[in-house]
Amino acid sequence: MTSTQQIARLERLSEAVALRGPDRWHGARPLRVALVTDAWHPQTNGVVNTLSRLVAHLEAHGARVLVLSPADRVTLPLPSYAEIRLACDPWNAERRLWRFAPDAIHVATEGPLGAWFRARLAWLGVRFTSSFHTRFPEYVAARLPLPLAWGYAYERWFHRGAEHTLVGTVSLMRELVARGVGRHLVHWPRGVDTRQFHPGRRAEAVFAGLARPVWLYVGRVAVEKSLPDFLALPLPGSKVVVGDGPSRAELQRRFPDAVWRGFRFGDDLAAHYAAADCFVFPSSTETFGNVVLEALASGLPVAAVPSPGPLDLLVDGANGALDRDLGAACQRALACSRETARNSALSFEWEACHERFRATLVPLRAQGMPWPSPRAAAT
Repeated sequence: MTSTQQIARLERLSEAVALRGPDRWHGARPLRVALVTDAWHPQTNGVVNTLSRLVAHLEAHGARVLVLSPADRVTLPLPSYAEIRLACDPWNAERRLWRFAPDAIHVATEGPLGAWFRARLAWLGVRFTSSFHTRFPEYVAARLPLPLAWGYAYERWFHRGAEHTLVGTVSLMRELVARGVGRHLVHWPRGVDTRQFHPGRRAEAVFAGLARPVWLYVGRVAVEKSLPDFLALPLPGSKVVVGDGPSRAELQRRFPDAVWRGFRFGDDLAAHYAAADCFVFPSSTETFGNVVLEALASGLPVAAVPSPGPLDLLVDGANGALDRDLGAACQRALACSRETARNSALSFEWEACHERFRATLVPLRAQGMPWPSPRAAAT
């Protein structure tokens, strides 16, 4: 079977899963979902944003959700990224899981918590689902002298145990198929709040005193985001960075002419998008790029390098530009229609994203198999 045929089969599977719907969970009690994630508040990133919205949606629709995260564990900071804290005692979260008595378990990330529960659930014969949110192998390789192949061997092990692995874009699904990651990949596109991120949020005061055009980046300021590729470009006007991270101090020293705004949230963030002239997305290690959708919904054309996420969201010359030469992409994107950019984001609804997640959940045990008691499972 060719990779194209495999992707077509996976897309059919995704649609079949979505059509199956959540009805099978209706019963005498609300659906109980356990979410295992190493990425959670107070972190600020696309994964936390996606999972937070998911939990809020499930709870608003009557489900009960238990989030097992580093927030209530003994933690240590991730080397080179102190904002991200890793659980040192993931096994101590297990008794909470069994006391909660979930109907379904989703293991979202590959960190210590995710790895522990992936191994433990497989050992117990408990079914679960997973999702591919970040390029874990690339992020590790950017910080430690470890071969990329080792990272993908770990990914193959991690996702092999899941009944379904949710993936944000078709282009990333194609790549994961080629690398042998995941048994059953399901397309799980994200959404965007088109009322929050709207061209009507534009306020000239946001960038008052800055030369136009304003080139905007929003996101983490970390090595894997390739920000120097943007900041070193000889572009007219002003470059603005919204976000923070471990590379900020170094990059501020190297690029003092850029404007550094730190984290922005809510209406303030929406106003930054709407008031800019072009959104620049230099990273080639994305799995989706929520900020690209937020920019488009704000009527902001996007310049990016060809990578999963931008490849799936941008139509070159219409709502933005894709080019390995990021400077060329910037110049072409600047000429794109803001109305077209806005319209291209309108079909990405969080409701559909959340309901597809719910539809992929699987019962913990195959029909007829006994369920372990909390005491037995925790031994």
